[in-house]
Amino acid sequence: MKAVKTLRVCEKGHKYFKSSECPSCPTCNKENKPGSGFLTKLSSPARSALVHEGINTLQKLSMYTEKEILKLHGIGPASLPTMKKSLEEAGLEFKE
Repeated sequence: MKAVKTLRVCEKGHKYFKSSECPSCPTCNKENKPGSGFLTKLSSPARSALVHEGINTLQKLSMYTEKEILKLHGIGPASLPTMKKSLEEAGLEFKE
């Protein structure tokens, strides 16, 4: 059975359809995508989840365990390798 998509309108007035309870607007996500840094390598849901938690630098990301990051809504296992690689390139790693 296919999930029913409902019409939503974000606070900026953008209209979009969603089947989940996730309130993120696809248009706002594209507008807010950073021009550089590790966040640009992640999907919109993963990026939004980190920014919502105040994790906008690799230093802040390194203060969390992989399990803690995976608990955030919008982050799935497919995002971990990208985050790990970015951390390694900066000489950092997830907290143990």
